[in-house]
Amino acid sequence: MLGPAVLVIALAFYATFSVIRSIQHFFRHRKNAKALHCQPAPQGRPGVFGIPAFLKVARAVREKRLVEFFTEQYGVYGNTFEQKVLGRYVVTTIDPENIKALLATQFSDFRLGNRHREFYPLLGDGIFTLDGGGWSHARALLRPQFTKDQVADLAMMDGHIMKMIDIIPKDGSVFDIQKLFFLLTMDSATHFLFGESVGSLSPASSSPGVLEKSTGGAQGFADAFNLAQEYLAARSRAQGFYWMINPREFHEATRKVHNLVDHYVRLALQSRNKPAKPDDRYIFLQALAADSQNPKVLRDNLLNILLAGRDTTASLLSSAFFLFARHPHVWHRLRRDVIREFGDCNNKVSDITHAKLKDLSYLRHVLNEVLRLYPPVPINFRVSATDTSLPVGGGPDGKSPIYIRKDSTVAYVVYAMHRRKDLWGPDAESFRPERWEENGKHGWEYLPFNGGPRICLGQQYALTEASYTIVKLMQHFDTVENADPDLEKPVLVSSLTMSHDRGVNIRLYNSGKSSF
Repeated sequence: MLGPAVLVIALAFYATFSVIRSIQHFFRHRKNAKALHCQPAPQGRPGVFGIPAFLKVARAVREKRLVEFFTEQYGVYGNTFEQKVLGRYVVTTIDPENIKALLATQFSDFRLGNRHREFYPLLGDGIFTLDGGGWSHARALLRPQFTKDQVADLAMMDGHIMKMIDIIPKDGSVFDIQKLFFLLTMDSATHFLFGESVGSLSPASSSPGVLEKSTGGAQGFADAFNLAQEYLAARSRAQGFYWMINPREFHEATRKVHNLVDHYVRLALQSRNKPAKPDDRYIFLQALAADSQNPKVLRDNLLNILLAGRDTTASLLSSAFFLFARHPHVWHRLRRDVIREFGDCNNKVSDITHAKLKDLSYLRHVLNEVLRLYPPVPINFRVSATDTSLPVGGGPDGKSPIYIRKDSTVAYVVYAMHRRKDLWGPDAESFRPERWEENGKHGWEYLPFNGGPRICLGQQYALTEASYTIVKLMQHFDTVENADPDLEKPVLVSSLTMSHDRGVNIRLYNSGKSSF
């Protein structure tokens, strides 16, 4: 055992070493910043070790106002500012030039940080968790599966949408359409990926046997998937302390999800050598299994795509109907275009095709505007892989580069950037699809599907499914009404994706009146 004198000397030596190292780092960073022509960014008020800053974020999460909290912070400190959170330098920005550098022009300077370790229990080694060569391989494996022919499989989507339409009350009763959208996208995503839907919209007795055994049915699978994602989001917010969030129910949720996906992976690997038939429908997993026979590789990539394919589309559709119910003139204008082009459920005019959906300009403008106001992934981040800089945010006018130390977190809040009045006009917080008729071209200030090399592979799949769903609902119903008149602004919850905490409660029915 060390004597008291030796212990004091050791502590003094360590303290001296730490001070010297801090001084060296200070001068090195100052020299680097000067060489890069950087000016200081505005500083937030983090408090001791950045603990108060972290607690404010945690409080905003509990109060279900995280995106609003970040938006308010930009109003106080400016469009780019820096503070310490739990001892780590954190830069937050809504400057398009900085986000462009982060995601594209300086792509190699930034990585995902601890995301692989934070998300590994559920998502493993997939496109959303890996950097470098692993990410490049995963993306190359997945990219061919999102060709136009696969995206345009409207017949597969149609069966699930019709099941949802059957569930909707026809007498104008109030219901939560967000709940149905999450069931719809779970069914369509699993059908696309596994070749067999988990049957969320079907009676419980019709669920596949393996689903009942492994997860307690379709709802059990959805609940486990949701719970696991909530823990991933909490681990991400905890940054370097992610390992402290690792309870038993998190592991139980991931076990249920993995059991089901592993079942379909086994089936796909067993059927690899069976000859294909000319009328066989495309199945994502079988195509993937032709390139890799590693069960874990297949499971991890399927879960990464399931998360994106299910949640982002359901979020987009939920926000669209939240807004339709509060802006009936938009609903009626769009429905007139839909009925003129395709007819309604009783009087068909033409088939709904991928090309015709893309040609409905007002539908495209509506979806653009929904994605602007309520981007499904409202908050994201990167971690600097080296000492580097970002183009703007420093100095008295905010136009000078800012210095980014290695291992700093750079967060970008798309939700707040999409509401900047200097970029979108004085009505930036208003739902007005017509703005896209006035100016349909936007750059890095509009980023609903990320950008640069990691731009979302499935964006056309999501937009096609959302478009087709809206058209089918408009063919069957002519009236949408807001059933939450006291709720003009939604209560938004942001885990990995954004959803409406109080649901989207509406009435959707056919009044029997002409739309024209």
